[in-house]
Amino acid sequence: MNRFLPSLPIPLVLLVLLTACGGDKKQAQQGPPPPTPVAVAVASHGTAVYYDEYPATVTPLNQVEIYPQVSGYITGIFFTEGQVVSKGQKLYEIDRQQYQANYDEAVANVNVALANLSRAQKDADRYQTLAKEDAIARQVVDNAEAALESAKMQVAAAKANVSRVATSLNYSTIKAPLTGTIGISQVKLGAAVSPGQTLLNTISSDDPIAIDIAVDETDIPRFVRFQNRKVSDSTFVFVLPNGTPYKAAGRIGIIDRAIDPQTGTLKVRLFFANRDKMLKSGMNGNVRVLNSESGQRLLIPYKAVTEQMSEYFVYVVGDSSKVSQRKISLGNRIGANIIVRDGIQEGDKIVTEGIQKLREGAVVKVVSDSAAVVKAATSAPTATSQTR
Repeated sequence: MNRFLPSLPIPLVLLVLLTACGGDKKQAQQGPPPPTPVAVAVASHGTAVYYDEYPATVTPLNQVEIYPQVSGYITGIFFTEGQVVSKGQKLYEIDRQQYQANYDEAVANVNVALANLSRAQKDADRYQTLAKEDAIARQVVDNAEAALESAKMQVAAAKANVSRVATSLNYSTIKAPLTGTIGISQVKLGAAVSPGQTLLNTISSDDPIAIDIAVDETDIPRFVRFQNRKVSDSTFVFVLPNGTPYKAAGRIGIIDRAIDPQTGTLKVRLFFANRDKMLKSGMNGNVRVLNSESGQRLLIPYKAVTEQMSEYFVYVVGDSSKVSQRKISLGNRIGANIIVRDGIQEGDKIVTEGIQKLREGAVVKVVSDSAAVVKAATSAPTATSQTR
């Protein structure tokens, strides 16, 4: 380059030389970049209690819809709606006088048939005696024996009719099939009812009561282990529709026999005490199931985690205030924190603020919080050059 300088005007040559000297001085004055201000948190073990939630529906363990088995008019109602009734308690009466009259008539027919049988038996016995003495025609004896058999059949038919009419008479009085809470009556006094068609009422058991959830097929082994525990504890908590946890804990009562092929889920039925009758059939809520990973776990702030191609990393401050990037394996999130299964140890200083400015091996300056990070970044000195 110098061989061209003599051909240039002297002022221009001086300008070129001064510019070259100033550039070298500027490069010499540029040092290493200043430390990056960051906030850190120390990885530590803490109590991680968290639940998996499942939509749930309250259902009674036993529920019976009451239909009449005979037709007629409702002539009596013998319970208070919404109250607990006992098994065998009288609930409704359907035109009992009509069925009582039919029963009395059937009993009378049995008595008539028995009288006819007695007469036929005497005739047959008498004719048998005469036949031994050859004092009567054989045809008369045969007719007497046939009449006796017919009388026996009439007695059997009359007795069968009594049983049938007695059944109808019994059905005219409807009794509670189980102990439970009875609902609002669907019929009033004088209403006409038909067998198997008119719903009279519904009775359901209350205590204990069942709550059904649907779990994914991958969770089946976990719930089978829960089923072997016969005590109620905080593993299962029912959350009421208003968001309030139900005071009594539950336990697994029944695991269904098969998976629903449409949803890939399995129905699990939980049992809960319901002494105060707070849980009602058909109520919807959520069941919180204690996660098996609950306990003492290594926790860090969730904001310290960065994701790269479905892998998770954090920056750890090491010796000489230099950071290194660590790949980690994550567990469940607990509020603002997250469980770390692998990749770091307790006591490691994890960068939580200023991550976007970091690279492997960068030197950092630890400040107190995010506001301090911003303030330090804006007020950090920059390299300057002086030119003369």
